[in-house]
Amino acid sequence: MLTYLDHHASTPCDPAVVAAMAPWWTENAANPSSRLHRPALEAAAAVDIARARVAEGLGVASDAVIFTSGATEANNLALRGVAEAALERGEPRRRLVTLASEHRAVLEPLAWLDRHGFALTVLPVGADGLVDPARLADALEPDALMLSVMAANNEIGVLQPLASIGALCRDRGVLFHCDAAQAVGHIPLAMADLGIDLLSLSGHKLYGPKGVGALLRRPGVPLAPQQLGGGQEGGLRGGTLPVPLIVGLGAAVAGALADREERAGRLGALRDRLWAELAALGGVRRNGHPRHCLPHSLNVTIEGVDGSRLHRLLRRVMAVSSGSACSQGSPSHVLAALGLDRRAAGASIRFGLGRGTTAADIDVAVAAVRDAVAELRAPV
Repeated sequence: MLTYLDHHASTPCDPAVVAAMAPWWTENAANPSSRLHRPALEAAAAVDIARARVAEGLGVASDAVIFTSGATEANNLALRGVAEAALERGEPRRRLVTLASEHRAVLEPLAWLDRHGFALTVLPVGADGLVDPARLADALEPDALMLSVMAANNEIGVLQPLASIGALCRDRGVLFHCDAAQAVGHIPLAMADLGIDLLSLSGHKLYGPKGVGALLRRPGVPLAPQQLGGGQEGGLRGGTLPVPLIVGLGAAVAGALADREERAGRLGALRDRLWAELAALGGVRRNGHPRHCLPHSLNVTIEGVDGSRLHRLLRRVMAVSSGSACSQGSPSHVLAALGLDRRAAGASIRFGLGRGTTAADIDVAVAAVRDAVAELRAPV
């Protein structure tokens, strides 16, 4: 069995989450919007409980939670929803600001808006993956409507300074959207304390099911729906609610918060050991800030090897990636934003440790990289 170290792409669904979802697939398959019989009322109550669990985990009221199919849909609802609402009310601000290292689920909706009447500013990040605060402040001009900055990068694990960014946005009257798919359940996050107006998350990044996520919205933030029909989720996201998935998301958020500190400490120690042993091989460079990063994340570049051959050798024994699962093999735009060329980006490895990762898994990873490097660097 392959050693799985690709938890940024997806985490295994926790058995407790699977058990929580089980009755809602078969025993009670009622539509929670019906409300005219007991099974429907029970389904609606289950949705309400899950909504409260998600809200509690992020320090918001239950009515702030809008269920979606995942963070990609939540990002689209936040970005395009804010923009369309601004147009509807005649808001003169038209500038949108983001970072070059954001996920494609943020960059592509913003690029679409840029082609349809809005102005987009994409800021660079430093070699460590962090944005320059002074440059960010300069970009938030009087015409800025919204800033989108992710909490934790999906490829290099870098944590942006959310509190200072939020304060900057509040001072300038700019809405702050945060893609927190990689952060929720892994690091402390409280929307109000950080000044976040809109926050996106996905179930399958925190040991929940695929196909469900949420957008959390601060009260009063104008938002235009992107999916019409049915009036569900306060009219902001039409469509029958997937009760089993929503129950699973609530259970996953609660479970991830319950063991977050213990998990972070244990995985952080394993990650540090992995890095120390890889660095000892020589010609291995770490990508992203070494301290302002997720505890379970490590991204490295192996110098002097062909990336395609490297990953062909590694995938025989373990599941890792060279970038985002959404990149489908294309060179990482995140690593390019850090200054890596195409060859270096291709010879990079993203390690994502998870709840089930053990010291033995780290041994497998180190041995696999050591063997691959020895073979690829051997004289011809």
